[in-house]
Amino acid sequence: MAKQKNVFFCKECGYEASKWMGQCPACKAWDTFVEEPALKIKGKIRGTALLAEPQLLAEVSGAENSRITTGFQEMDRVLGGGIVIGSLVLVGGDPGIGKSTLLLQICMKLTDKKHRVLYISGEESLQQIKMRADRLGVFKGDLLLLSETNLDNIEEIIRKNKPEIVIVDSIQTMYKEDIGAAPGSVSQVRETTSVLMHLAKGLGITIFIVGHVTKEGVVAGPRVLEHMVDTVLYFEGEDKASYRILRAVKNRFGSTNEIGVFEMQDKGLREVLNPSEFMLQGKPEDEPGSVVVASMEGTRPILVEVQALVCQTNFNMPRRTAAGTDYNRVNLLMAVLEKRIGIQMSGMDAYVNVAGGMKINEPALDLAVVLALLSSYRNLALDEYTICFGEIGLTGEIRGVSMAEYRVIEAEKMGFRTCILPKTNADNIKKTGMKLIGVKNIRELSRLFT
Repeated sequence: MAKQKNVFFCKECGYEASKWMGQCPACKAWDTFVEEPALKIKGKIRGTALLAEPQLLAEVSGAENSRITTGFQEMDRVLGGGIVIGSLVLVGGDPGIGKSTLLLQICMKLTDKKHRVLYISGEESLQQIKMRADRLGVFKGDLLLLSETNLDNIEEIIRKNKPEIVIVDSIQTMYKEDIGAAPGSVSQVRETTSVLMHLAKGLGITIFIVGHVTKEGVVAGPRVLEHMVDTVLYFEGEDKASYRILRAVKNRFGSTNEIGVFEMQDKGLREVLNPSEFMLQGKPEDEPGSVVVASMEGTRPILVEVQALVCQTNFNMPRRTAAGTDYNRVNLLMAVLEKRIGIQMSGMDAYVNVAGGMKINEPALDLAVVLALLSSYRNLALDEYTICFGEIGLTGEIRGVSMAEYRVIEAEKMGFRTCILPKTNADNIKKTGMKLIGVKNIRELSRLFT
């Protein structure tokens, strides 16, 4: 018998090589090559049978009715206004975070609107899916269920039943018989995703595929998987918290970095239409080191609490901790405080936390971190109806940020009366019932605590 020929694939980018290499020459990642059987393509490549003719842009028909609403406002926001017909959407997240629950709830709302939906599971039996569906509520419409992992059979069933929307849970369990590698391998994931992509584009079917994530927090399999799909959604959340955040990191049909907030309950996920109110629950009153910041997630303003604790260190080297924001950015801001105002932070322990488990890395958080540090250092509480935002540079200047008016409007809706913001932003906001305090640098900022 002829010896099976094996090749090596990079798990990050899908680069193929005839021998193992320590570093991938394409994406420069280390120790990512895995050995798998070489792919043998039989027959013609899919999509090359007919020669396509180019078409003028003006002659292409419009797509006014090319979106389907999911029934979840938060989901529609993240998708850019609804499900795009013929799109391929990847939903990733940690095990048990609620990916299957969210998609099954979407199936419930879509079938209630008489949409034809096919739910394919490679991990659960039909009886297990039925048990989960009964817990979520009553399905008024007809939902097609299929427990299958062979992609050839799945393709035949999709072409026969012609559903509008297909859910594939999960892509790591699917396999093609003509590929010798095991399900979940680089070869299988890449080839099965390619088949699903051609089905979605060729038949005008929207396909959601569920992808498991690795310990590094990325979808398992080659990164080429994220390049092939139209939209990449990540479902995130803390183990001890009830809320979940659906984040778009790639979207060909809408804005990226949009988020949708959900709360996990006994009967599934409930969308949180006012995340600012949700994040500020339990905020302490008249306590030093507590500041509220208006941050932006995509086009949505969200108010979150930033806490800081500064105390004398008992060690030779002071301890610094940052939860929910960049650790190095906190060290940088403390160095600016020490240099520009003269506060001796070198002998202080500092702990900074974004309450509620949110992770924020935008520059507008700088002003809130500095205010929280000053408030804790001087043991003076900021007024509970005061909010802030702004970026701080190395010279201590406070620079303007984008969408300042949206942040102020959201703060005013939540009952805040005073806003500390960059001077450049304060001069450009004309109509507001809030008191705006524009500051140019952190020296002006420090006078608020004198």
